[in-house]
Amino acid sequence: MAAPTTAAARVFGSGIRRREDPRLLTGTSRYTADITLPGQLYAAILRSPHGHARIRKINAAAAKSAPGVVEVFTGADTDGVLQMIPCAWLVPNSDLKVGPFRAMATDVVRYVGDAVAVVVADTVEQAYDAVDLIQVDYAPLPAVVDPERASKPGAPQLHTDVPNNVAFHWTVAGGDVDAAFKNAEVIVRDRIVQQRLIPTAMETRGALAQYTPATGELTLWNTTQNPHIVRFIMSGVTGIPEDRLRVIAPEVGGGFGSKIPQIQGDFITVFCSMKLGRPVKWIESRTENYQSTTHGRDHVQDVELAATKDGRILGLRCTVWAGMGAYLSTAAPGIPTILHGLMLSGPYNIAAVKEDVYGVYTNTTPVEAYRGAGRPEATFMLERLVNKLSDEIGVDPVEVRRRNLIPPFDNGHDVVTGLKYDSGNYQGALDKLLAHAGYDALRKEQAAAREQGRYIGIGVSLYVEICGLGPSQVAGAVGFQGGLWESAIIRFHPSGKAHVFIGSSPHGQGEETTFAQIVADELGVSVNDVKVVHGDTDSTPMGWGTYGSRTTAVSGAALAMATRKIKEKARLLTSHLLEAAVEDIDYANGKFFVKGFPDRHKTIQDIALMANVAWNMPDGMEAGLEATSFYDPPNFVFPFGAHLAVVEVDPSTGHVTLTRYVAVDDCGPQINPMIVEGQVHGGVVQGIGQALWEHGIYDDSGQLLTGSLNDYAIPRADVLPEIEVLHTVTPSPHHPLGVKGVGEAGTIASTCTVYNAVLDALEPFKVTSIRMPLTPERVWRAIAGREGA
Repeated sequence: MAAPTTAAARVFGSGIRRREDPRLLTGTSRYTADITLPGQLYAAILRSPHGHARIRKINAAAAKSAPGVVEVFTGADTDGVLQMIPCAWLVPNSDLKVGPFRAMATDVVRYVGDAVAVVVADTVEQAYDAVDLIQVDYAPLPAVVDPERASKPGAPQLHTDVPNNVAFHWTVAGGDVDAAFKNAEVIVRDRIVQQRLIPTAMETRGALAQYTPATGELTLWNTTQNPHIVRFIMSGVTGIPEDRLRVIAPEVGGGFGSKIPQIQGDFITVFCSMKLGRPVKWIESRTENYQSTTHGRDHVQDVELAATKDGRILGLRCTVWAGMGAYLSTAAPGIPTILHGLMLSGPYNIAAVKEDVYGVYTNTTPVEAYRGAGRPEATFMLERLVNKLSDEIGVDPVEVRRRNLIPPFDNGHDVVTGLKYDSGNYQGALDKLLAHAGYDALRKEQAAAREQGRYIGIGVSLYVEICGLGPSQVAGAVGFQGGLWESAIIRFHPSGKAHVFIGSSPHGQGEETTFAQIVADELGVSVNDVKVVHGDTDSTPMGWGTYGSRTTAVSGAALAMATRKIKEKARLLTSHLLEAAVEDIDYANGKFFVKGFPDRHKTIQDIALMANVAWNMPDGMEAGLEATSFYDPPNFVFPFGAHLAVVEVDPSTGHVTLTRYVAVDDCGPQINPMIVEGQVHGGVVQGIGQALWEHGIYDDSGQLLTGSLNDYAIPRADVLPEIEVLHTVTPSPHHPLGVKGVGEAGTIASTCTVYNAVLDALEPFKVTSIRMPLTPERVWRAIAGREGA
């Protein structure tokens, strides 16, 4: 006899609308800046106008006597109260040197935006007015902003105990690289500059601290991607025990990596509240955000690839100078090393790789993860050289890729850097891309356009990314100073409604919707009967953060495991209530029934009621219907895909028009295709931004020349085509739901895809390299054969 059925379609895989959107679109969400407490004060931070200078003297007398000012603090006031801001990724075997990072500088400022003093006043306007009254006597010092130049003898030194500004030197190697290059028939080379980027989240950073001297308790509202880690780090820096420290992440308006680290303003705000015993709020201006939060990328890459004449890749080797900024931010050392270096072989069979990475201090804002974090840099390097190999041997770039792809696999593949990919069908993704885009027809259209004097370019890139960051054992081995597991709690009320408590803290990715879909699908409740709670360390279980496309891959797995514990208890209770053997109880569509007798059943709502009232429970069974799960993944997950871009370049102006973009991504089974599509759209646009417009520029003295949205160009909707999003589905064999991450996928592939398209358009002009971003001036100069491209 068939199992019970329901008219409801399966909610896993359904593109239901995001439940977050109504409050976001109607302006009823509450961000950190929206929260006001009784007796609240406001902080404004004085920041260094110099890229590098010694502080001779600070005179705050005028500021202290200004209207509304409660107090002015300098770095000297934090001595004995705040410890140094820690770096949380101490890469092993790298001779890591962590320069001292204080909440406020006391003797030397090392970048424009370095905090020097703070004013606390009754109103935010009074605080900012008083900041202008603080007089600081600076002795300017030589500055250095280029990471390669900073590592050379004679460069200005940022930290006295860090020779040549080299914070670390790390090497990854696999296979016989020397033999690969000795036996190569073709060697192609390139120097790639991954320019500095500024994340530009919609919401700037901010904090509201409420310290209660009588109890020694602190509540901190914070714009963060990981409230539990904020509590962990804040406790270490301030000395406030974790059990007396509550961190709340209310609505968070985007992060892109910039809200992973703890920054100076967070600690300054807490310090002010500790000293004054009153709530203190600090919210960044956009200028502060650009100057002093975090930046991304900033790599100089010298890379070469060895191959045969028929396009078989033999080996890859490279040297990377990675700009760290003035100090090591929370996860910064892991980005150009672990997240970049281990992905050097991408989707290809490459037998030998070697990379040397130098992490270098410069007089610039500290870098941190920026969407993709290391993987876009690795993908660009590899995909750019595959195109150079194609040009060198005269074989179509798609064909060169085909000849080197790893064959399909569904349960593990070892690559030369030491990773084991979980599953992949790279050829399948490429085939789907080419068929949908009409690749052969595009090439014919390109040839016809050139005869008319129009220059169309077609770019293709493939990628594999490492995400779902874990396992914790691996995290420890690579120097991450924490775990990478996640936990989840499911609690059913007597009515059959469920509360889900997660340790991860989404900030725009839609997990309030998708996590409700997981529970609804696994347990047969309405998705509207599942409430997802996150962002408050007092009410949610421990979690290690939302970054690296790990929220669904790790936290979602913990939630799935918890649903299965609920299901097992429900099966036992059904067995008791229906007086049937446990092994005879089946489950389908939210109903537990006796095999062969679907009318003899209990719904999950029936079970929730009985478990909570506990009138008729089996001997030894605890009351309540609740489950907790801790999930530490056995391996990373490895999403992949293939992207294609079409551009047209006007040779008289250098203007690039992006006319088409197609993305094929594989993140395993999709919980909500609409949300997946939105994540791909956002990621693709950010990657295009790097290729064509975005660039955080410093002058030689360390002045940020792109310190506002007037100067820093970001993509606009009117210059973008419709992004065509397609998928293949290759489940991860070790994940309980088979899913992989997707939040960063678009960024990883799109930068090089667009870059390759532009260089393809310029092939008649013999242009082989242009520094990003590909502004009209740079493209025009390259076409004209002029310097500066």
